[in-house]
Amino acid sequence: MFGITHFEFFVVAVFLLNVTPGPDTAYIVGRSVAQGRGAGLMSALGISAGCCVHSLACAFGLTALLAASAAAFTVIKFAGAIYLIYLGVRLIFAKPAADQAAGEARAAGAPKSLRQLFLQGFWTNVLNPKVVLFFVSFFPQFVALGSDHKALAFLTLGAVFVVMSTLWNSLVAWVAGSVTRRFSGRPLVKQWLDRGVGGAFVGLGIKLATASR
Repeated sequence: MFGITHFEFFVVAVFLLNVTPGPDTAYIVGRSVAQGRGAGLMSALGISAGCCVHSLACAFGLTALLAASAAAFTVIKFAGAIYLIYLGVRLIFAKPAADQAAGEARAAGAPKSLRQLFLQGFWTNVLNPKVVLFFVSFFPQFVALGSDHKALAFLTLGAVFVVMSTLWNSLVAWVAGSVTRRFSGRPLVKQWLDRGVGGAFVGLGIKLATASR
């Protein structure tokens, strides 16, 4: 269909890639730990929206152009690294005071808060240059060279990738949120969970900033 080859292998490969922890998983876990299941699920939707952007860019050739440009790669790499470090530092130095917790609880239900969670997940994914390079290097392996419908093939593979990723990320958010609820009455435990996830964010940001092409 549309010149797609080895589709079964593509599905297995995407599943294995999803279950391998990375920046997206760390971000979803961090949001679920900080604000609960709803925040994690909204973050997962934001990441899925970012994957849609990569799929469209890959289908219409923009990703290949970006991967070929050293300057563009460098800009996106450092932008993504700075953003991850920023999120990590905010988690590490988050105040566990009761009044702040009450304020966050009220904000979590507000449309603006949900929008911010969605956008943070979106930019965490879009600004990761490794995701760009993944799409441009992985997807073409499953599209026949002589296909007359390459764009449709890339869009179809992208849709499958997004659906599978959304299901997995939603499960991660649900599990992480459930674990967090068990520690909701223990602010000290939650504080150290926040710091642990924040430290992971900072580490991922540093690793991303020092990654070569």
